Amino acid sequence: MAEAMTEERPRSARSLRDWCVDILCLALAAVIGILSADALGRAPDVSEALLLADQVVGALACVALWMRRRWPVPLAVTLVVVSTVVPPASGAMLVAVFTVAVHRPFRTAAAVGGLALLSEPLQAAVRPDPDLPFLAATATGVLLVSTVIGWGMFVRSRRQLVLSLRERARRAESEARLRAERAQRLARERIAREMHDVLAHRLSLLCVHAGALEFRPDAPPAEVARAAGVIRDSAHQALEELREVIGVLRAPGADGGGDRPQPTLAALEELVEESRQAGMEVLLDQRVTDAATVPDATGRTVYRIVQEALTNARKHAGGAEVSVRVEGSPEAGLTVEVTNPPVGKPAASGKPAEPGERGTEDGPSERGGTDGAAARSGASVPGSGQGLIGLTERAALAGGRCSHGPTPDGGFRVHGWLPWRP
Repeated sequence: MAEAMTEERPRSARSLRDWCVDILCLALAAVIGILSADALGRAPDVSEALLLADQVVGALACVALWMRRRWPVPLAVTLVVVSTVVPPASGAMLVAVFTVAVHRPFRTAAAVGGLALLSEPLQAAVRPDPDLPFLAATATGVLLVSTVIGWGMFVRSRRQLVLSLRERARRAESEARLRAERAQRLARERIAREMHDVLAHRLSLLCVHAGALEFRPDAPPAEVARAAGVIRDSAHQALEELREVIGVLRAPGADGGGDRPQPTLAALEELVEESRQAGMEVLLDQRVTDAATVPDATGRTVYRIVQEALTNARKHAGGAEVSVRVEGSPEAGLTVEVTNPPVGKPAASGKPAEPGERGTEDGPSERGGTDGAAARSGASVPGSGQGLIGLTERAALAGGRCSHGPTPDGGFRVHGWLPWRP
């Protein structure tokens, strides 16, 4: 490939550098031709006509160098043959051989160079130099041709190196650009995941209670005031968490963790209590004896799984009792399962999941009010359907797995397993 890059390509116009190089090569060939013609003029047996013919052919050979970029090999071979019987063309021949060594592969340059080396003893025999003996003239010619070929190959190698370095630099820039684009894409995915995890739960609570106010416009003032307070608190918390997320994303750090406190397994009971206050019936079966011993990353993933499952249950199964079970050990890992039966059917606890009935740890509360309306209006909360996909990706990144799907009785189940490790 490097040899292909250095092949001479046809050009529509010569650059300033090309003009300077061509003029310099023409001048050098003319000087060598003039010196050779002058040496031949001192020979006693050379006629004026032959000397004039040598000078004309040498001049034509110099002019022919103007075509060395387009046809370097044919021109070099022709000049090698001509210079064998016309020494004033030797300068043009050396320039042509140099051009072949620069712009053509080693095999072609070696063939043309070998032909030029063979022509030197023939030239010394056919047109001997009056000032030099045969061996000296042959050695001088061979030395000049070898120097020209070596110099041309050195220039070619240097050009190949420069082209290789440029290609490597372009490749490095392209790879850096691809890495930057990939980093931006991963950053956007992390931002979207964090925004969804943090805000979806709060905003779903807000939508549920706003729907409850719309569903029960005749509710008692105390219930309306309490629902409005929940809406205000949820909106305030959502705004605060949005500010925290934006601050984390602006702060340096590859993990995006920043200084923002992240939820762990110990905060799971608080999350369940928030859902109960929103009118959901949630049964929490926490079988991990000491939640503080669970690694923060694992506990945070479990928290997000339960959060997303409760949010989806509030959207699509309002009024149904949701069961949350968390168990595990350092040897067996951590298992989380969130299930809910179809709306209106008995839950796993055996108690009918009637709309409007809110379950607590102490027992069911009164039906009706904005809590019951919130449970019944939860199915209208919009959703994109990307939350469960995000949970699967999050669990896989943590080294675990997460599955979800309908149950045989028409309910829904989210099940996850995570390794007990930091």
